[in-house]
Amino acid sequence: MTALSVLDLAPIVQGSTVADALASATSFARAVEEAGYRRLWYAEHHNTEALASNSTALLIANAAAATSTLRVGSGGIMLPNHSPLAVAEAFGTLANLYGPRIDLGLGRAPGTDPRTAAILRRGARDDDEQNFANNIRLLAWYFGEQVDDSDSVLLNDSVQLSHGVHAEVARNTHVPLWVLGSSTAGAAIAGQLGLPYAAASHFAPFQLSEAIWTYRQMFNPSAPTAQIAEPYVMAGANLMVAPTHEEAEYLFTSHQQMFLGIRRGERGPIRPPVRELDWAPHEEQMAASALRVSAVGTPAEAAEFLRAFAASYGVDEVILTGYAHDPALRERSFSLLAEEWERVAAA
Repeated sequence: MTALSVLDLAPIVQGSTVADALASATSFARAVEEAGYRRLWYAEHHNTEALASNSTALLIANAAAATSTLRVGSGGIMLPNHSPLAVAEAFGTLANLYGPRIDLGLGRAPGTDPRTAAILRRGARDDDEQNFANNIRLLAWYFGEQVDDSDSVLLNDSVQLSHGVHAEVARNTHVPLWVLGSSTAGAAIAGQLGLPYAAASHFAPFQLSEAIWTYRQMFNPSAPTAQIAEPYVMAGANLMVAPTHEEAEYLFTSHQQMFLGIRRGERGPIRPPVRELDWAPHEEQMAASALRVSAVGTPAEAAEFLRAFAASYGVDEVILTGYAHDPALRERSFSLLAEEWERVAAA
């Protein structure tokens, strides 16, 4: 049966503080582990009043300390925002602290607006596909034995990137790498490198079928960076589960309002649910298209939607995200789905 995991962005709800959001994220991590989800990932975002998932590695450390069996990782680290050396040292440290429970998902998008991205990257522009792939190769080297030749490592034909610099805390930690994407470009890189692929279909499902096909076609289990023998696809979906369909749809309006705020350039905190959404027809159409991979309803309805989605695209694992103005109702949503998923699996 398809595995279920969780993506958290540490939402800041209206009327609360960042400290409240982080406390809720810790409670949520414990609830996710208790419910039986496979992994919990945090996504990197910047310059927003709605999300506290800025320092992804710190959130991972916090969740790993609060749990004991749950896999914890990034969904993802936006690699062009960071030096690969710094990422290797951070995740090597995490792996040494918490053992083989740490995942490193890597994305190429900025996770923010262009102005903030320019500040994060100090004006550098190194987010093209080739640089992204080479930096992933370098990370794979850091997490391995770090054997070099003449103080350099050949990563891609004539590309030499290590320059004799090592990440001792990362050496031989073998942190699992994932490539995140919303298009065929990221899927192709994941396939060429022999790594698992995570599709951002929870907000960008437009090229999902083509991306998965591209990934499987390009998959190279013999690549030096390969960590798996066969293609493995994770896909994102939105979630809101409640005892009744009507309540679930009502609570999901908080998620829809957040999505609309992003599109309008409004970065406010997560709002309370509303009976009727205030948006123009074109905004409603856009949201319906972008958020069409959403399991909203009773536990049985949501589980059936996710089973059909996974079967339609040949997905090995679904990673779920969802927001609620009341953190307790968010925890309830994920717990109800997990109970239903387990019930069907045991039947």
